[in-house]
Amino acid sequence: MWQWFYKLGSPRHFYDMTTAFLPWLYGITFFLLIVGLVWGLGFAPPDYQMGDNYRIIYIHVPSASIAIGGYVMMACMAAMHMIWKIKMADIVAKVTAPVGGMFCALCLFSGSFWGKPTWGTYWIWDARITSTLILLFIYVGVAALRSAYDSESSGAKAASVLTLVGVVNLPIIRYSVDWWNTLHQSASNLSLRVEGTNPPEIWIPAFFMGFALFGIFLLAVILRSRNEILVREKRTQWVQDLLDRDVQEGLQRA
Repeated sequence: MWQWFYKLGSPRHFYDMTTAFLPWLYGITFFLLIVGLVWGLGFAPPDYQMGDNYRIIYIHVPSASIAIGGYVMMACMAAMHMIWKIKMADIVAKVTAPVGGMFCALCLFSGSFWGKPTWGTYWIWDARITSTLILLFIYVGVAALRSAYDSESSGAKAASVLTLVGVVNLPIIRYSVDWWNTLHQSASNLSLRVEGTNPPEIWIPAFFMGFALFGIFLLAVILRSRNEILVREKRTQWVQDLLDRDVQEGLQRA
C-alpha cells in the first residue's frame, strides 16, 4: 500500500496509472450523470414550497461541496510539496486551482438563480455567500500568483503559501450559518429516520448528481495533470518514446 502511494509521486507512474482507469472513470461518470439528470429533472416530484425551483440543488449543492473539497485537496497538495518537495503534488495543486474555481463559480451562479424566486434577489451579502465569493477570489489569486513568476519553483512556493493561508476561510463557509444570523439556509438532513426530511425520490438522484459532478471534477484534474506532466517532462526519454508511439499509431490509422 505505501509503495503504491510512493509511486504516485512519480509523474511517469501517475501518467501510466491514469491511462489504465480513465476509460472506466469516463463510463461511470457518464452513467451517473445521465441517471441523475433524468431522475432529478424528469421524475423527482416538485417541492411543496418551492415547486420545481428546488431542482437547482442537483447542481448547486454538489458544486458547492466540490469547491470546498477541491480546495482542501489543493491545500494538502501544497503542503506536501512544501514539506517533501513531491513533484506530482505541485502539479495537482496547480491544475486544481482553475478547476476548483470553475466549480466555485458554478456554485455562486446556480445559487443566484435559486435565490431570485426564493429570496426575491439574485445576490445578497449573506455570510455564506460572501465567504464563498472570497473562496472564488482565492482560487483565482492562487492561479494568478503562480503565473506571475518567471520561475516555476518560485511561483509554486508563493502559490502554496497563499493556498495554506486561504484554508482559514473554509470553516467560515462551513459554520457561517451557525455563527451568524444569515439568510442562507443550513444543510438539509437526508436521514430517513427524521420526520420532515427529504424523501428518497428527491435525495437519491441528488447522490447520483453529486458523484457525477465529482467524477467530472476528477476527470478535469487528471486530464490537466497529464497535460502538465507532458509539458514538464518533455525532455525525458519516456515522454519522447510516448510521443513517438502516438505518432506511429496515428500514421497507421491514417
